[in-house]
Amino acid sequence: MRHWWHDAVIYQIYPRSFADGNGDGMGDLAGIKSRIPYLSRLGVDAIWLSPFYTSPQNDAGYDVADFRDVDPRFGDLSDFDELVTAAHAADLKVVVDIVPNHSSSEHPWFQAALAAEPGSPERALYHFRDGVAVDEDGVTTEPPNDWRSVFGGRAWTQAPDGQWYLHLFDSTQPDFNWDNPKVHEEFADILRFWLDRGVDGFRVDVAHGLVKEPGLPDVGEGLDIEMLGTTRSPFFDVDGVHEIYRSWRQILDSYPGDRMAVAEAWVESPQRRANYVRGDELHQAFNFDLLVADFDAESYRSVIDAELTTVTSVDAPPTWVLSNHDRPRYVTRYGDGKKGLDRARAAVLTMLALPGSVYLYQGEELGLPEVLDLPDHLREDPTWHRSGFTEKGRDGCRVPLPWKRSGPSFGFGEAAGWLPQPSDWGEKSVEAQDGVEGSTLELYRSALALRRRDVPTKVAWLPSEADTLSFHNGCFRCVVNFGSQPVPVDGDVLLSSADLIDGALPSGAAAWFSG
Repeated sequence: MRHWWHDAVIYQIYPRSFADGNGDGMGDLAGIKSRIPYLSRLGVDAIWLSPFYTSPQNDAGYDVADFRDVDPRFGDLSDFDELVTAAHAADLKVVVDIVPNHSSSEHPWFQAALAAEPGSPERALYHFRDGVAVDEDGVTTEPPNDWRSVFGGRAWTQAPDGQWYLHLFDSTQPDFNWDNPKVHEEFADILRFWLDRGVDGFRVDVAHGLVKEPGLPDVGEGLDIEMLGTTRSPFFDVDGVHEIYRSWRQILDSYPGDRMAVAEAWVESPQRRANYVRGDELHQAFNFDLLVADFDAESYRSVIDAELTTVTSVDAPPTWVLSNHDRPRYVTRYGDGKKGLDRARAAVLTMLALPGSVYLYQGEELGLPEVLDLPDHLREDPTWHRSGFTEKGRDGCRVPLPWKRSGPSFGFGEAAGWLPQPSDWGEKSVEAQDGVEGSTLELYRSALALRRRDVPTKVAWLPSEADTLSFHNGCFRCVVNFGSQPVPVDGDVLLSSADLIDGALPSGAAAWFSG
């Protein structure tokens, strides 16, 4: 049986920055609903909504205070229901984020834990521990172990009574204790709450981080844990997470309509990632290897071969991604300016020619670059603050989208957005690119239409020039020029990221050929 998510193109929406429906400078659910026709015309199959739940927004909504409600900044549950109805009417599936590793420190459970005694049932829902190195007053001065937050600094904060609580991210994001059955019961109920409201799937945040090794052992010297890295540790990719996802799969399978879940699992190898998509666990796991790969033929082919080999072993679809809300936009990663944009256009044609499911990040279809010069006083990412203002964090890829050539926020809303847009973004807007032959927006629309008509089924590598990749996907042939010089090509062009020059594919370009 072929499931919708096997080859779907899913568009990630960062609600704060997609569209502002009420003019307060913050994106919202009403704004998203108003843009459903745009998404339908773009040609995607589903939308994925980053968190819109009740939250103090210390980490842009990934610090959840109520997992069953909408934050007033974004609307209310009726707005969510209307959005789902509108999306389904446009034949778009709806995937929502679920954040099971941690809650907000304002969550009622954590507030009750702070008010309770050490050793209480309330504290057992999180990781509270006594520290070490007691001072003359009997107060511990060092945390229970050497774990570091992936946002910078210690992964432990001391409660007023002297105990310490664990937070792999910000101090306002305490980690749940998944050894506690009540946590399992709570999230099973949360899944059912949103499934009952019609969602088609979940993106599982920090899917690799829920379970910690027994005893919370030290990491040890010399092991640097990056926020989005692939180093195994006592708190990432511990095998116990898979029992959780087996139970979740049973819940998803109990609902009609082919519901699914995709793991955000930063792990050390494709083999470890495949564990998350075994037949009785989750349906997809992001392949971030392409997102971090260098723009060269060897890197791309290595990633593609490894992914296809690995997912075949567990009978799961590949799941490709080049951009998201946690990484600098790929136009800038690939060199910025014309060079970066050319490579980004070639990269997306390469990705869309591959079999499996594809995730796009809002604004990449406009060729938006990373915003590198945001005023420091407007930066909100916890990384900026916890690093002592040395690491700028992820705000640069989260700037509100430009929809029109002019206006206080280039059509994002009726007022300036929560982060300022560069002054030249009017010419990168939807309005400026709509219907313009050769624009990045029209390239995406054309590619998605062709991909929907001719769904890739395989990768058969073909002989190619140096610094070039060529493969047939069961429907058409894709050629990518990673080199510095044009390469000769032949055949009838279906679509190209750049115009051919005297029968040659330019440097940093990709093309699809019939037959």
